Amino acid sequence: MSWFFIDESITDGERRQGPFSLDEIREFVGEGKITSKTLVWRSGMSAWIPWEECEESKEPGLAELEASRDELIKNTVEALLREQANTRHYAGFFVRFFAFLIDNCILCLVGGAILLIMTLAGLMDAAAVEEALVNYIGNPSSNEALDKVIESPGLSTFFSIYGAIQAIYFVVFQAIFSATPGKMFWHIHIETAEGMPLGWLSSTARYLCSLLSQVTLLFYGIGYLIVLIDPKRRALHDWIARTFVVFDNRAKGAKKGKPEQEN
Repeated sequence: MSWFFIDESITDGERRQGPFSLDEIREFVGEGKITSKTLVWRSGMSAWIPWEECEESKEPGLAELEASRDELIKNTVEALLREQANTRHYAGFFVRFFAFLIDNCILCLVGGAILLIMTLAGLMDAAAVEEALVNYIGNPSSNEALDKVIESPGLSTFFSIYGAIQAIYFVVFQAIFSATPGKMFWHIHIETAEGMPLGWLSSTARYLCSLLSQVTLLFYGIGYLIVLIDPKRRALHDWIARTFVVFDNRAKGAKKGKPEQEN
């Protein structure tokens, strides 16, 4: 490939010099005859450009070295992004609490609909149930008041239906989506200890374990409060079922600030 350059030292006559080989051009550079600002041209170029802008102006192998460096940087960044994506960011107490509230609001709406249907169908005496509850709230230590609540017509049937719906709600959503609607809203989900989504068996096991956490509400909710002190933000049922509640990778930092990160 033939090269030409403009010899600035010539003040009179033709200043274009060439053709030369690339090796000869580099020799001129070494001799100082061609500087970084000297205009050069070779076949394939659309215009004369300074020697410093030519790829050939770099030391032999330098272009390959820079390409290798760029590839190394690219691979390093991709590896760091993959590692970040695979890092668990545990959902803390408050975000789980608000997710729990959403789920229970949904279940309360369903429960209200069931109460209305049962009342309209004559399967429950809403007035009698309300009276029994008022008496019990006014005297919670009275066994007689408690018995009247338990024996209220249709109340046991309602709790049976509601309990079944609650179980189906949590088991089905966790088995299919690894998250209830409340958790989906806050972009968190449940994983097994191996980092896998819940299946039907693990979802059922976790729900049954959560009943134990609900029992601890009689003891200041210790089954839930341990989320505040556990480094991996596990409740009692998470410990037993070997599960974790974590932020979705696609939404980390979107609305949560800085969630807990695995050590």
